[in-house]
Amino acid sequence: MPGGTRFSGAIMREHASGFTAVIPDFKRVSPKHGELFRSRDPAQIARLLVERGARALSVVTESEHFGGSAELLAQIVKSVDVPVLRKDFITDEAALEDTARLGAAAVLLIVAIIGASALPGLHEKALALGLEPLVEARAPEEMAAAAAVGARLVGINNRDITRLEKDGGSAERTAALAHLAPSGAVLISESGIAAPQDARAASRAGAHAVLVGTALWLSEDMAKTYESLRVPLAPNTVP
Repeated sequence: MPGGTRFSGAIMREHASGFTAVIPDFKRVSPKHGELFRSRDPAQIARLLVERGARALSVVTESEHFGGSAELLAQIVKSVDVPVLRKDFITDEAALEDTARLGAAAVLLIVAIIGASALPGLHEKALALGLEPLVEARAPEEMAAAAAVGARLVGINNRDITRLEKDGGSAERTAALAHLAPSGAVLISESGIAAPQDARAASRAGAHAVLVGTALWLSEDMAKTYESLRVPLAPNTVP
């Protein structure tokens, strides 16, 4: 069901239990690595990861570059009882209305795609629809735009979405920007998280959660990889 702070609340419950939350990202195609699902049933994988402890999921619905669809989002939402984030190049209110109709709890708003001037209107509309907006930034000026709208859920993309994340990236980007996040915001480190040391670096930088897609789908044992990335909080971040 959409609404409220269900998505960030799930992250903070994991944080309160002493772990950095891991948000599995359901991305059918990686522009860098190709097909990721490889005939696996995404609904079955979603249930498996939730059984192993995932408190929230993410679904990429962008079709041209990432092979996603609204149908994939609806399928995952119906398969699990945890909040789901919709990831896409959202640029208008109609897309937000579709997101709410499909049952997502949260929606990605990418400052680099939307632009700082259009962000306030879309952020406000998402809230009015009961969606929790995840404002994504990758540069100081984009983080300033997130702060200007009072974003309570903020993502730092360690890679460049305008290059379809084909570039390298690491939690160093999170470390460089985390201190600029709005005070009190729930912070997610996105992309470039492939190993436990990456998740630990993001946690030390101040991230409450890491969003992981490609590394999970390329692993031989997704459940085991998920569990390895669910690292204990760094000592200075234990609630």
